[in-house]
Amino acid sequence: MKLTWYGHSAFRIETGDDKILIDPYLIGNPSWTGGWEEPAEGITHVLLTHGHSDHISGAMEVLGKSGAQLVANFEICMYLIGKGVSDKKINPGNIGGTVDCGGFTTTFVQALHSSSFGEDGGRNVYLGNPGGLVLHFPEDRTLYHMGDTDIFSDMALINELHEPKIGIVPIGDRFTMGGAVAALACRRFFKFETVVPCHFGTFPMIDPTPEKFEAGLEGSGVKVALPKIGETIAI
Repeated sequence: MKLTWYGHSAFRIETGDDKILIDPYLIGNPSWTGGWEEPAEGITHVLLTHGHSDHISGAMEVLGKSGAQLVANFEICMYLIGKGVSDKKINPGNIGGTVDCGGFTTTFVQALHSSSFGEDGGRNVYLGNPGGLVLHFPEDRTLYHMGDTDIFSDMALINELHEPKIGIVPIGDRFTMGGAVAALACRRFFKFETVVPCHFGTFPMIDPTPEKFEAGLEGSGVKVALPKIGETIAI
């Protein structure tokens, strides 16, 4: 599996014939100034955890160029259709459901957060339940992108049901768990081989570094992968 981080919670995952963008915050992202066109090359699927602008800004452009399939909750799918995304290219789901994405499946799981998109005049459009996404690949390890969330005890059930080996974990505090709590979640509820921290360092009001997360996982045997922004690593 190849993983590229574009800052914040935006990732490109490549395994087999599948090229997946998760939460492609590629427009307006202070951490990524490389535009959306290069990350969109060859993309087969765009997956969204929730509707906040720092997770979906760039999704419409990527979907329009690539013709990729949109995998998101029902409300986000309908909202983006209203903005011009093809209704023939959506694969909606909701918490607890699993959808077939061709070469892999995506299961929608709980996240403790919110989900809306801000429009002109200060109006917020509700965009359904926030979630995490569990990706099962027939020839690769299972990956869990937690989305934006706090720790919650039912993470133990997610591990029991799905046994993810790769975790993408928000650690920035204020809007998600902080690094120490995120490390506790990984140690207590999962048996990850590799974790990739995200949702830190993008804005001044969230934690600038992953130091608390790394410290919390010392001695756990879990590998903390820290790609540079725009760097592709093998996991």
